[in-house]
This record gives sequence, C-alpha cells and structure tokens, in this order.
Amino acid sequence: MASSTRTDGDTWTITTSVGFTALLVAAARAVETERPDALAQDPYARVFLEAAGDQRAVALADAGDGAGNPMAATRHLGVRTRFFDDFVRDAVAAGVRQVVILAAGLDARAYRLDLPAGTVVYELDQPKVLAFKEETLAAHGASPAAGLRHVPVDLRDDWPAALRSAGFDGAAPTAWLVEGLLPYLPAAAQALLFERIVELSAPGSRVAVEGQIGSLDLGRFRAITDRYSQKGNPLGDFDVTALFVTDEDRADPAEYLAAQGWTVTRAGNPVELGRSYGVRDTVPADAELLSGTIGYFTAALPAG
Repeated sequence: MASSTRTDGDTWTITTSVGFTALLVAAARAVETERPDALAQDPYARVFLEAAGDQRAVALADAGDGAGNPMAATRHLGVRTRFFDDFVRDAVAAGVRQVVILAAGLDARAYRLDLPAGTVVYELDQPKVLAFKEETLAAHGASPAAGLRHVPVDLRDDWPAALRSAGFDGAAPTAWLVEGLLPYLPAAAQALLFERIVELSAPGSRVAVEGQIGSLDLGRFRAITDRYSQKGNPLGDFDVTALFVTDEDRADPAEYLAAQGWTVTRAGNPVELGRSYGVRDTVPADAELLSGTIGYFTAALPAG
C-alpha cells in the first residue's frame, strides 16, 4: 500500500507517499509516449514502472487514457512534460549550461534530451528516489546525454548547501525547473524555495514553474478523482489529494519573481497551454474548472 499520510519530516521511497506520485507521472508519460500524437517521448517511463514492480502503476499505463480509465484525466501531464522540455531546449539554445531540477522524481531529461556538451544537470530529490532512478537506468545501460549530478536532499532542508557541495556554480546562469512540486509544500516553504532560487541565480538565469493560482478545492478534486476511479481501479484507496497542502495564504511566485526584477511570461492553465500545442482534450470537460487553479509560467533574470 502506498500510504498517502503526511507527517513532519516524513521520507519516502519510490512506491510510498509522495514518491509514489513519481511512478504515477511515469505512467502518464508512458501513455503519452505511446500516443500517435505524442507531445513528448520518454523511452524510460515504462522502464521505471517495470523496475519498481508496482503492479498498480503498470496497470494504469496499460489501461491507457481511454474514456472511463483512471488515466483519462492525465493528458495534461503530457502537455506539462512538453512545456518543461521546451524550456530546457530554449535555455541551452541560449547558452545556459547549468540546469537544476528540483524534486526531480523520475524525470529523465538528462538522458532523453539532446543537450550540448558542457551542460551539467543537477537533480535534487529524496535519497531513496534518486538511488532507485540511478540503479534502474544503469541496469538498463542508459547513459546521460549531459553531465549529471544527483543531489540527495530533502527540499525542506538546506538544499542550497547540498547543491553547492555537488559543484553548483553560483556565478553561471542557471535554468531552474519547478515541476510537480509546489502542491506538496506549505506556503512558507514555497516562499523560501523561491527566495533561495533568487539568491542562487546569476544574471541570465531563468525558471519554469507549475504553480497554484488561488486555493485548491480538494473536495472538487476528490470528486473528479473518484469519478475516474472505477471499480477495479489499480490505485485502490490511495488518495493523492491527502498529500497536498492547501494554505490559503499561498503567494503567487510569478509576482514575487517580478518584484525581484525577473521578466515573467505566463503560459496559462493546463487547458490554455494544451491549446497552444494543438491539444483540445488536455483534461476532461468536468475537470476544466479545477485546472484553472494551475498556472504555468517562465521567468528570466536579465543578463546584465
């Protein structure tokens, strides 16, 4: 059972608590990869599912995203993957050679994207999650396309110190990825996260963010989740909403970054972002209102 109970200072493996959500995202990426109109390709998604040996995640990927299946509401994860992939491609095309992925989970961009020589990717996450990822890809014979440095650290701790110890260059521009992370952080921790990003960023740095706009209606979220959890749903009674933190005073990180001199470009909510890629079915119609509480944006710090 992948428990969804949170406690202060909790940790997780790839099949428990927040770690299990990385497997769910891998399942969604596997489904996206196998679509004829795929927005992103992740050849390692199913590799992770099989290595984890969690039949629930495998069953979700096998079910696909047809109507009534538990994965029917997850096309937006394909859209999200494309958004962050494009961000990395644009950053390295502009000369950025330092990429930091916060709460990297089972993201495999260091392996599957064509990154220029000299690019270094730092992946931060729980030690057991990164260990599983590294061991799985090594066993599969996969090699990163760029320099890859794992930083095993809890983002509630002093992750900037751990990042510097791994070789992070504070004088070089950085591309930061904040993907699938903020709903799991309290408002104060989210604010501190962006304060640290600003402190660590040299001129020319940029960031891509999946953020929360306003408060998240967990009751509505659970109702939609239940609708797509038909009899026989592989997830059983795992409740992802129990992992979320819904502080009412959560600030908009885009506004904070703008106040710090960053130039912000908003990409819209999942439906709007999907339409920019030509996707009309990013989320089921009954989930469109809920998707309005999620917003994507990029921000850049002038080079000087």
